[in-house]
Amino acid sequence: MAETKREIERKYEANTATRLPDLTKVAGVASVVDKGVVDLDATYYDTAGLRLAADSITLRRRTGGADAGWHLKLPVAPGVRDEVRAPLGTTLPRGLAGLVRSRLLGDEVVPVMRLRSSRDVRHLVDEDGRLLAELSLDTVRAENLAAPDAADGAASWTEIEVELADDVDPAFLDRVEKRLRKAGVRPSGSESKLGRALHETGLHPVPRVRRAGRPRTAGDHVVAYLAEQVAALTELDPAVRRDLPDSVHQMRVATRRLRSAFRTYEKVLDRGVTDPLGEELKWLAGELGVDRDQEVLTARLRGRVAELPRTLLLGPVRGRLRIWSTARRSGSRRRTVAVLDSKRYLEILRALDALLADPPLLRGASGAPEKTLTKAVVRDYERLAGRVEHALALSPGQERDLALHDARKAAKRARYAGEAARAALGGPAKGFAKAMKSVQQVLGDHQDSVVAREALRGLAVQAHAAGESAFTWGLLYGREERAAAERERELPEVWEGARGARL
Repeated sequence: MAETKREIERKYEANTATRLPDLTKVAGVASVVDKGVVDLDATYYDTAGLRLAADSITLRRRTGGADAGWHLKLPVAPGVRDEVRAPLGTTLPRGLAGLVRSRLLGDEVVPVMRLRSSRDVRHLVDEDGRLLAELSLDTVRAENLAAPDAADGAASWTEIEVELADDVDPAFLDRVEKRLRKAGVRPSGSESKLGRALHETGLHPVPRVRRAGRPRTAGDHVVAYLAEQVAALTELDPAVRRDLPDSVHQMRVATRRLRSAFRTYEKVLDRGVTDPLGEELKWLAGELGVDRDQEVLTARLRGRVAELPRTLLLGPVRGRLRIWSTARRSGSRRRTVAVLDSKRYLEILRALDALLADPPLLRGASGAPEKTLTKAVVRDYERLAGRVEHALALSPGQERDLALHDARKAAKRARYAGEAARAALGGPAKGFAKAMKSVQQVLGDHQDSVVAREALRGLAVQAHAAGESAFTWGLLYGREERAAAERERELPEVWEGARGARL
């Protein structure tokens, strides 16, 4: 069973002559407890092309110390990583393999580096004996396993590592660093031991997508935007597997942004290449939507129930909603993970990787971004305008609901088009995207109400069949009808304001 620990640490240069200052001078530190020396032996794994290292990810199997086992470290922010641990074994645990699947793209991992460390450990504790941070003086010996016969296939160094204890204010590390700097100790030039070992033994990870200078043409800007979304998709994969908050939503957004960019910038990218991939992305967004839509719907219904006075909650309303939500959430969650483990999803990632490596650019890609991107954004705006005007011309009812839903999708595409053009067009594109977002939000809330009414009708039927009162579900249905009508009345004013943001 894997467990996760948030690791917040800093590294400093040292040598055999380095003497640590008196760290009880650091505010909050009552004593420094010597915990002795431990020997660690870690083998790091990566692909032959160092895909993991290129994304600042480390995967190792380590013996020695209290946490022997498999460790996967995923970057969160500078100096902050999530360490996912699994029990020691001879093969890579399935759970960790899944978390790096979006980076490996089907490639096998092989041993690339062995680090043997002699770790002299000290605990910095407060007056109550609570651990504030662990400081270690590490003597490291690195052996390049990927190229063992290379002239620079080995390296050694000494470093200081300070890791914050759980639930301690990160500002404490600033105080420790101030004391170390005063003693002449300087921060390390490498964020991780593996990074330093790779550099000193002649292995250099190559970024998946290399950019040559500042974007100049329309094609440069579009491909740069695509690269951002592919990176987001790749990075969110392990977050979705770990069921982190909002991760499914953000992954779905990245997927939709990619598909929207393919369609919006059809004068820049060859549709013969992007259309098939766009269809696959549509499938992926739909599969992710099973989980995300259930999450949004449950939150909306719980909020509606919470708004009601207790006197209007007739029957086991909260209990029925909880059972309904748990059953649907459990199934959607399993389905999402199965999608991420599928061959079809892996092929999508490979296709995106290939597209970025060799973008299918058309003649329009060489044009000035101001002209080419503006035309593309305006086309999406005109498409949205037609759909909004069509929906507003209809009488309230199912046909209008469907038309408003189509307008919502067009608003989202127009918003994404503006966001993609922001780097090239600046403020006007930013303002346009913001205006389109306001339209999208009104239409989105309307559609959420349509979906909520369908769910409430189903819950009412279940309650009635079980001999319970369906009064509360009917009441909530009526409130959702009223909310939808309010959004419909609000739309003309919001749309009129958005029209003024045209590029």
